[in-house]
Amino acid sequence: MQISDSESGAELALGGIEATTEPKRAEIWMRPVEIAASALLLVMMGTVLANVFFRYVLSKPLIWGDEVASISFIWMAMLGAALAVDRHEHMRLTVFLQMMPDRVARVAEVAGQVLVCLLLLRLLPVAFEYAYEESYVTSPALGIPMSWRASAIPAGFALMTLLSVLALIRTREWAVIIGTLIVTGVTVALLWQFKPELLALGNWNLPIYLGLFVAVLLCIGVPIAFCFALGTLSYLTFASRSPIFVMMGRIDEGMSSLILLSVPVFVLLGCILDATGMGKAIVNFLASLLGHVKAGMSYVLLGSMFLVSGISGSKVSDMATVAPALFPEMRRRGHSGPEMTALLATGAAMADTVPPSIVLIVLGSVAGVSIAGLFTSGFAIALVLLIVLALLARWKARDEDMSGVKRASLSLIGWTALISAPALVLPFMIRSLVGGGIATATEVSAIAVLYAFIIGIVLYGGIPVRKMGTMLVETAAMSGAILLILGAASAMAWALTQSGFARDLMALVTGLPGGWVVFMLASILIFLVLGCVLEGLPAIVLLAPIMFPIARGLGIHDVHYAMVIVTAMNIGLMAPPIGIGFYIACKIANVPAEQVMRRIWSYLAALIIGLFLIAAVPWFSTALL
Repeated sequence: MQISDSESGAELALGGIEATTEPKRAEIWMRPVEIAASALLLVMMGTVLANVFFRYVLSKPLIWGDEVASISFIWMAMLGAALAVDRHEHMRLTVFLQMMPDRVARVAEVAGQVLVCLLLLRLLPVAFEYAYEESYVTSPALGIPMSWRASAIPAGFALMTLLSVLALIRTREWAVIIGTLIVTGVTVALLWQFKPELLALGNWNLPIYLGLFVAVLLCIGVPIAFCFALGTLSYLTFASRSPIFVMMGRIDEGMSSLILLSVPVFVLLGCILDATGMGKAIVNFLASLLGHVKAGMSYVLLGSMFLVSGISGSKVSDMATVAPALFPEMRRRGHSGPEMTALLATGAAMADTVPPSIVLIVLGSVAGVSIAGLFTSGFAIALVLLIVLALLARWKARDEDMSGVKRASLSLIGWTALISAPALVLPFMIRSLVGGGIATATEVSAIAVLYAFIIGIVLYGGIPVRKMGTMLVETAAMSGAILLILGAASAMAWALTQSGFARDLMALVTGLPGGWVVFMLASILIFLVLGCVLEGLPAIVLLAPIMFPIARGLGIHDVHYAMVIVTAMNIGLMAPPIGIGFYIACKIANVPAEQVMRRIWSYLAALIIGLFLIAAVPWFSTALL
């Protein structure tokens, strides 16, 4: 799931290009936190598996199982978010920092760190207050105060605050730190003084605080979760009468849905995929099957992305698995590095709806859409995009020299099929169990991890013991970073909704000529842009609660609309010059971005054609439901 510093600057499977000037390291005193987060992840998974066993085998569901899993989950998430701060793994956008002169970029980075510290210091007492208020509520099954669960939030914020302050002190940029504090203090005083006038502006405050301010923070490299939190905090403080306490409740709610328990488990599944080589076995099988035909290796790359994505649920994991296995042979056959990288990037965008897709799980959670329906439709939509890309790849390979390329023997095909069969079972098992309503996404994720772990040990050489602990820590840190974004984006989405923005937007859109067609085109444009600037998860959590009610009001099927916006977002993610995923693909392939930029446009055009087909023909999304 994670690419090492030597391979790329990418730090998150769903994240941005990390160009921090500080080396990634872990504080020695954070080791107990790593152990605790890893243990909580195992407890959560063990509880989910126990639930599955008692429910489906013994027909006696564990009444307290969900509560134990929920408590373990929120503690793991908050400790993981702190670990992500410690390891510099919070997702952020650094494209604009790289365009600045070195000294200006450094000043902007340090100023952003100061603002993050101020945010955490402001929210820390609110987090303690929130946990204390939860002590008056008792859990129905375990009969314990809910403060046992809610205490994870102040604990996580306290650790993040301490780590952020220590990191800021280590910069030794005292002039920048003091200057930022003075400017911030003066700005806060002025805004507070003119708060009545700001309140009178009404919803015009939204583009100021939740638009312009957040955009500036993104440009100076503040991690996305903290951008959303700072924007929401400033809006609630200076442009509304809502208490900050409410923000903490929304962050908790955004991180705590039981559906989201599957996120860290699927992240761990991707780690197991990388460690055992199961993905490489799939690649080898497809290469033996299709490698002898024109555009065969392009077909293998796309097919591998399709199938491997059905195991890992992570774009970075998919690309990091497929590229090293295929690129040497593709180069030998005359494929250029930029062309291969362009196909790799757009193949990752194509495959992101193949279950298990973390984006689809989050979308189902925040928009109230059936995850089983999303998983079922996701296969079909990815297949449409796969066909479009394969047709383009075949046209590009019309002059490919196939002399000297031999068809693999039947014995080799049979052997690679036998080796890859246990791995090939996984994506279809996940899809059938969730799509068939046999088990929830969370239960299936735990079953898939157990299956992959056992198969990996028995058939694929196992996982070194020393690497298991590293995998658990990486999973906790990555999951914490993802879930903190969801919590902060949930708070920001709540602020947008409470302001009346959603109501006004619905009135505006429903009044436009063209009905659902115009709304669909507008949605495609919005999510293409947001996919470039943010990334899938923040955009989904931010806008899904607003956009889906409008889509329903216009008669658009939930699953159809979900497939359109997720596809648009994935295309934006791979679109230069801003798309984060584009740079991740270039780093993994070790090809200069400016060379790939010239080759990727035809592939992006093919994906956009596929996107318009999906948008115009709902049957592609709903036929299998």
